[in-house]
Amino acid sequence: MQKVPMTAPGHLKLKEELRWRQQEERPRIIDAISEARAHGDLSENAEYHAAKEAQSLNEGRIKELEDLTTRAEIIDVSKMSGDTIKFGATIRLVDEDTEDEKTYQIVGDQEADPKEGRISVSSPISRALIGKKVGDSIEVKAPGGSKYYEILEVKWR
Repeated sequence: MQKVPMTAPGHLKLKEELRWRQQEERPRIIDAISEARAHGDLSENAEYHAAKEAQSLNEGRIKELEDLTTRAEIIDVSKMSGDTIKFGATIRLVDEDTEDEKTYQIVGDQEADPKEGRISVSSPISRALIGKKVGDSIEVKAPGGSKYYEILEVKWR
């Protein structure tokens, strides 16, 4: 069984989604199916088919969340330190072409949200960053071409 690395807040968020899907969404969908069944002929009942599809999607996500939370390897970033970039690090970079600064935290695949500054440990930029230190320059090979960054700061939050 392969462990899935994630931060404590990322694990908590997945557990909360699992609880919501099991305790709130599942009963709501069951009620919708019951109500649609009461309308009669199921072969031409769009509400029934929509509710059954919602049930299927919800149950699939529940299974996925159960798997992820069971296999989670929770990494406490607050207990980490050092100047070498690894999982959980928050990195401030500067684009060597545009001089734009960006800040990212390297997190697990399931908790990544680039708009919020959290990038997946398996992303091209994370793979280029891991093992590097402040002052190092990296090349990120992206679909739009190579980008070059300089590492300005590494911190642990």
